[in-house]
Amino acid sequence: MFEQTQIQEFKEAFTIMDQNRDGFIDKADLRDTFAALGRLNVKNEELEDMVKEAPGPINFTVFLTMFGEKLKGKYLWGVGEVSVKDPQGAGKLKSKYIKEMLMTQADRFSQEEINQMFAAFPPDVSGNLDYKNLCYVITHGEEKD
Repeated sequence: MFEQTQIQEFKEAFTIMDQNRDGFIDKADLRDTFAALGRLNVKNEELEDMVKEAPGPINFTVFLTMFGEKLKGKYLWGVGEVSVKDPQGAGKLKSKYIKEMLMTQADRFSQEEINQMFAAFPPDVSGNLDYKNLCYVITHGEEKD
């Protein structure tokens, strides 16, 4: 599912998130990770929801599996704290929605950055952005055939 270099990057991320170094990510680890990123007032329910996404205790194998599932098209990750849902897993989202999320959440995009993104990845005639292709280019460096 992942290349060896990607697995190593996930291992590094897991190690950073496992704040107490017990080999598992729990609510306390997530709270500490958010605090380290400057987000101090994370609601307990939000942390519980994150932990509940896992089928059990979150060790590295579960962590990697969860990322694999997320990267199959249900979520667009890697935009700070923004998680954009694609319920149908179609790989396309309304460009207006993407723009709003990127300009109002986490590390906010400027209008110039939005313009650059849409110039490189123009929405289709229905106003949808092919975010699967965008994610592929971001992670692999070139457009797929």
